[in-house]
Amino acid sequence: MKNLIYVGRDNNYMNNAQELLDFINKGKTAFQSTYEIKDILDKQGYTEIKEEDKWELKKGGKHYIIKNDSALIAFEIGNGDIEKDGFRLIGAHTDSPGFRIKPNPEMKVEGHYVKLNTEVYGGPILSTWFDRPLSIAGRVTLKGENPFNPKVELLDVNKPILIIPNLAIHMNRSVNEGYEYNKQKDTLPMLALVEDKLEKDNYLINLIAETLKVDSSDILDFDLFLYEYAEGMLIGLNDEFISCGRLDDLWMVFAGLKALISSNQIKATKVLVALDNEEIGSLTSQGANSSILENILERITLGLEKDREDFKRALSNSIMISADLAHAIHPNYTEKCDPTNKPMLGMGPVLKIAAGGSYSTDSYASAVFKGICEKAEVPCQVFVNRSDLRGGTTIGPITASKLNIPVIDMGAPLLSMHSIRELATVKDNEYTIKAFTEFFN
Repeated sequence: MKNLIYVGRDNNYMNNAQELLDFINKGKTAFQSTYEIKDILDKQGYTEIKEEDKWELKKGGKHYIIKNDSALIAFEIGNGDIEKDGFRLIGAHTDSPGFRIKPNPEMKVEGHYVKLNTEVYGGPILSTWFDRPLSIAGRVTLKGENPFNPKVELLDVNKPILIIPNLAIHMNRSVNEGYEYNKQKDTLPMLALVEDKLEKDNYLINLIAETLKVDSSDILDFDLFLYEYAEGMLIGLNDEFISCGRLDDLWMVFAGLKALISSNQIKATKVLVALDNEEIGSLTSQGANSSILENILERITLGLEKDREDFKRALSNSIMISADLAHAIHPNYTEKCDPTNKPMLGMGPVLKIAAGGSYSTDSYASAVFKGICEKAEVPCQVFVNRSDLRGGTTIGPITASKLNIPVIDMGAPLLSMHSIRELATVKDNEYTIKAFTEFFN
């Protein structure tokens, strides 16, 4: 990266931005992201604990638990009494919109082309995936000694092997006038050309076996996704922009992780919640719409030799940030913003408010976060959808309803949300880390 001097900026801005890029570039899927978090926590003295173990915890202990290889909850136990001082939580998600590979995916066309059958995961902007070199990553399950305990390997092919080619404009004259892509027909990626000696080969399974150095007959199943092979980077006249895929929501995972590691020990127990499957509704064992978070928080309380009554008391003294991303005003579509609430890139984290309850922020939660930002000397913005546009939702309302605690829905400002490459700023990365660190402090 170029060595640039920024007037009025701490060089730490750029270091943190590069760390963010490195984190996301390694986090090709929720599986890789989870183990990247694990590696960072291991180096910071955190230890993994298993669900099947008996938890015997102490004040000051630093631990994490992994669920389904794609979600992680990390915590540092406070030095106060948990029933009086409660939990401070930052929640985000590890998954991003894209394409998942279906079972039996190889499709041969005209006896010459090999393409893969995929299905859409979440709500990606489909057009942004065309004509880009793509690769494959995720999780592969292999035969084990016990059928109830198969082996698991993470897979990252890490080479450009796929592409979704556009149809030439000469054959699709309306493409620039608003074309509706068919998810079963238009978005299937091309893998190879058929060669006589390979005509009967199982292309994907052989690729997996070769990459993992295992026997193809040992491969039982997989959870594999496409990702853009080109890595994220800093762009702009002064390298002020971050252009990268999967910013939604690995950016907030990264900021929460930085804050957890760099903040001081406090009376409350600090918790980083990085769950999976937010983009498809969170209704999985590793998603927010399950009992996972409540179970872990209760077990922390019980592991400190407290009882269920103490756990309920701890919840009554707890608060959470639901950290997803927020829509910044778009320079080409300013009319899409609410008339009086217009978040901008580079102007700090954004509170997200919705009368319909799709965001959990109310005036109490808003006041708490504004106070945190003021103390951290960080600007704070507000996002509300236009009343004639339907917005998205987050893990915030789910968590607030399950735990019955105040949940602040917020995000850092972003353009091109759900594109294969999203756009953020170096400044907002720094602002968000500072706000999260102050929240934990």
